Amino acid sequence: MEETKDREYFRKLANQLMFNLSDEEADGIVKEFDTLSRQMSLLDRINTDGVEEMVYPFEDETSYVRPDVVSNVISQDDALANVDKKVEGHFVLPKVVK
Repeated sequence: MEETKDREYFRKLANQLMFNLSDEEADGIVKEFDTLSRQMSLLDRINTDGVEEMVYPFEDETSYVRPDVVSNVISQDDALANVDKKVEGHFVLPKVVK
């Protein structure tokens, strides 16, 4: 079994991902990670010799998605009619990610 991850490991990882992690949040992640690691360890012990690999979980493919049908098409001008800011036929939105 691999080494246990501690609070500092997750705080350092969070820092690398550029977000803050409180001690309480880090402790919660440590507990969740430990639980997940133990569950994965249980799965590793299952003997799968002779079990055929599955690409799809059902015998026959199923599809619950309806076919696309084009309807109620509007022109680009109509689509952009109420837009505050547009450039070269596209919506211009404020930047939300730095």
